Amino acid sequence: MQIYLDYSATTPPRAEAIAAMQQALTVQWGNPSSLHEWGSRAATLVERARIQVASLLNAPPEAIVFTSGGTESDNLAILGVVRQYTTPQHVIISSVEHSAIAEPVRLLEQWGWEVTRLPVDAQGRVNPQDLRHALQSNTVLVSVIYGQSEIGTLQPIQVLGEIARNHGALFHTDAVQVAGRLQLDVQQLPVDLLSLSSHKLYGPQGSGALYVRTGVELVPLIGGGGQEFKLRSGTQAVPAIAGFGIAAEQAIAELATETPRLMRLRDRLFDQLLAIPGVTVTGDRWNRLPHHVSVCLQATDSETLNGKTLVRQMNLAGIAISAGSACHSGKTTPSPILLAMGYSDRLAKGGIRFTLGRETTVADIDWTATVFQQVLERLMPVQLVGSRS
Repeated sequence: MQIYLDYSATTPPRAEAIAAMQQALTVQWGNPSSLHEWGSRAATLVERARIQVASLLNAPPEAIVFTSGGTESDNLAILGVVRQYTTPQHVIISSVEHSAIAEPVRLLEQWGWEVTRLPVDAQGRVNPQDLRHALQSNTVLVSVIYGQSEIGTLQPIQVLGEIARNHGALFHTDAVQVAGRLQLDVQQLPVDLLSLSSHKLYGPQGSGALYVRTGVELVPLIGGGGQEFKLRSGTQAVPAIAGFGIAAEQAIAELATETPRLMRLRDRLFDQLLAIPGVTVTGDRWNRLPHHVSVCLQATDSETLNGKTLVRQMNLAGIAISAGSACHSGKTTPSPILLAMGYSDRLAKGGIRFTLGRETTVADIDWTATVFQQVLERLMPVQLVGSRS
């Protein structure tokens, strides 16, 4: 029995998306910038996908810029704003951002920019008052992730965006994990820039998008032929974009039924995992992504029993999960996200993430919880027995 529970890492492309990609590869394979019939067919496919992705956000199609994925979208949002300034200014991010935000912001600091990293509480949430206090007269951009991929916590984007807007700063959010799982309406959300990724919602890898509110100016990162409204030059990846569009369209159709189903499965898995001695939730237990379960171990002092070890053991049992901590050169390092939430170095090495998807069943959940407990009993029997007494 094999069970895939790593849907936050990537999702399997759905059949409809694959069919759209095959159509693009075999029939509509032209260059969208060409004026002849072959180019026109490809351009039509791209613009149809733009409408489909825009509908996922209730956005105008011209506000969607296709990219290679969430990382490029995040980089375009951050660097596209700051490169308009000839002298360094001030930007604000949270302390639990994805590396696609954290790394370009670290580059800004090397360029002389002032950066404020907002703290989070023990559940990984930003306090809106901290944003109010951090804003300065030269704050040009605020970026806060919507749904944190490692711990699942949802941020109060509505409130944070309104604070930034009232101050006159642009507001960006990485909504890669949220899109297709929770409703997104940029007519209601006070966001100026929003990042998406195709392969997180059952589209192909290699395609993403950045929503750019009308009137927001960006400096492109890639120079060339001026495709994508002169914000992302280069011949568009028509098959990947077509698959992205279909996946977005299907996500809209299934949102009302799939989201509550995932939440029920999520809560069922949480209940079973938290009944195991030594297992504790990471992130906000309730205010979180509907498909996301994350825990860590508190009942062990072992340096060898960490997230990486548990992922390998579960994989041997045919179950795919992921560790919250990153591995470098074969060494497990503490998760910067868990460290920012106040976890010790030891606990920050033991974060585990289970993320659910369209193929996940109740039987998958129950078997996963059973196997996880068996793995823990084998690896740390003394601590588990002691915790029960």
